[in-house]
Amino acid sequence: MHPALSVIFLTTLIGAGQGLFIALFFCELLAPTATTPGFLAGGSALVLLLCGAGLIASFFHLGHPERAWRAATMWRTSWLSREVIALPAFMAAAFAYGVAHWSGAGHTLLIGVVGVLLALTLFICTAMIYAAIKVLKEWAHPLTPVNFILLGSASGMTLAAAYAGFAAPELTTALAQAAVVLTSLALLTRGAALVRNARLSPASTLQTAIGIRHPRIVQKAQGAMGGSYNTREFFHGKSANFVRTIVPVFLVLTFFVPLALVFSLPLLAFLAQYGGLMAERWYFFAEARHPQNLYYQGKS
Repeated sequence: MHPALSVIFLTTLIGAGQGLFIALFFCELLAPTATTPGFLAGGSALVLLLCGAGLIASFFHLGHPERAWRAATMWRTSWLSREVIALPAFMAAAFAYGVAHWSGAGHTLLIGVVGVLLALTLFICTAMIYAAIKVLKEWAHPLTPVNFILLGSASGMTLAAAYAGFAAPELTTALAQAAVVLTSLALLTRGAALVRNARLSPASTLQTAIGIRHPRIVQKAQGAMGGSYNTREFFHGKSANFVRTIVPVFLVLTFFVPLALVFSLPLLAFLAQYGGLMAERWYFFAEARHPQNLYYQGKS
């Protein structure tokens, strides 16, 4: 599949925002004496900044951005529609959480619970957009939503440790410890997905794709003078060596560098982890082999 940069930014930015909000809530819940209203309000503003940037990025993937509101009308059957509803609902909860702390209005724990539930709902909606596509075997597996949740939560927790280093130093160590746990769990589940997907075999072959049983078939042309929607949107256009190189890059940046730096340099750990997540999400899309590619193997 073709990895759209706008979708990569969307999923990684809002994922970090969701993870950060969850971290803020648990700081208030488990360490109320160490958290200040200013710390939680400022963190909520950062959540909104990340989610807003992701939302803006998503518009670059739309052919007609002015019709984006229509995406919410199919919420009964479409995970994309549910994501379109869940994202602004989560942002509204994060805004209310920050305002409640800033103004001292109270009921912050209740608002926080609602926000955490909406964050988890948004994780599931985003992941199920891909996991529900049964024809793409690399995505159609329970590990897909698990990895979206863990990777987003890990990046958000690492960011929370970096933020606490400036705004609430007494929380930095505990948040770094939580980031290590979440990053380690994400490494295990993402590694399991890599192993699983490496063992997959296509359900179809070039012979079954075009209905010819000859043992050796070579495509000479796709029936057109150049590329088409099929070759633009279902091929990433990179060499096999480039795709293979992405895997160790995102493994090192997403997992091993943050684990090594989160206690001493949490901001650098987050920046490295976010860069790794960009590479990981690129590979997530590029790894998926659509059956149509058996026929549209290349352009003339």
